[in-house]
Amino acid sequence: MNYNYLLYFSVLAQTEHYTTAAARLGISQPALSSAIHNLENSLGGVRLFEKVGRNIRLTEEGRFYQQTVDEAITKLHGASLLLRDSRSKAPVVIRMGVVSGTLDGILAREMVKYTRNNSRIRFHMTESSSEQLMDMVRQEKLDMAIVDSSDRDRSLHFRKLYERDFFVAVPLAHPLADRDFINPKDVVGEPQVVFNYDVGRSFKEWTTGAPADEAVVCTVDTARAALDLVANGMGIAFVPNECVENRPGIRFIPLHNWHQALYMCILYDKWLDQPVWDFVEIVVKAFRKRNHP
Repeated sequence: MNYNYLLYFSVLAQTEHYTTAAARLGISQPALSSAIHNLENSLGGVRLFEKVGRNIRLTEEGRFYQQTVDEAITKLHGASLLLRDSRSKAPVVIRMGVVSGTLDGILAREMVKYTRNNSRIRFHMTESSSEQLMDMVRQEKLDMAIVDSSDRDRSLHFRKLYERDFFVAVPLAHPLADRDFINPKDVVGEPQVVFNYDVGRSFKEWTTGAPADEAVVCTVDTARAALDLVANGMGIAFVPNECVENRPGIRFIPLHNWHQALYMCILYDKWLDQPVWDFVEIVVKAFRKRNHP
């Protein structure tokens, strides 16, 4: 059933005058006549109006139908207002993924500011590897993700945020603990605790010699878990500067001349609710401002 036909019928039933009803509706009189004719046909040929001289009036069937239609229009209008009002007050959940270390500093501050400025905003955070986060963006399980590698998949759109420095976390008793900096080749073959697939994969490219996989003694989900194991002597770990902290039993040594780019990843051509899109732009601008204060 065409909603406009019902609305046109309701107005015409109130005025019982085609010219007046058409003017009120903002349509031409022929368009109104055609709509009423189509409505009557959809009802099996029932006559809703009859002519009285130059005027019209409702038939008995028309009067019965008018009451039902007016009640339906009133309910539909009320339901529309209710939905519109509830949407304006409903929480907006931003589903965001991050690789370890990126939730500290700039991102955390922007999240705090955004929630304080908009009481509807809620965040749902997922911390994982870039590979898993990109898969979740593809599957529309995340609205956005901050990842440390890009992909040639054209369904994803990447915007570079900044490049972060890396450190080697070693136990205090480790032979390298007194170094001021470390070259990647210095740690070939060292037992490694890996918390990020892409860091482990990149390590193969930094060095020559034994493949990184042969040196990995444990893989964990987060940098915090990796540092717990380093502090207990399981091995070393490569961590971004955001994860460097004052931890008993660990020394963080700069990794010489190596940086890792971070990217904002979203699904290409996917419609994002305005508050979600606004936050994407806020994050991109905040990180780029860090590069060019």
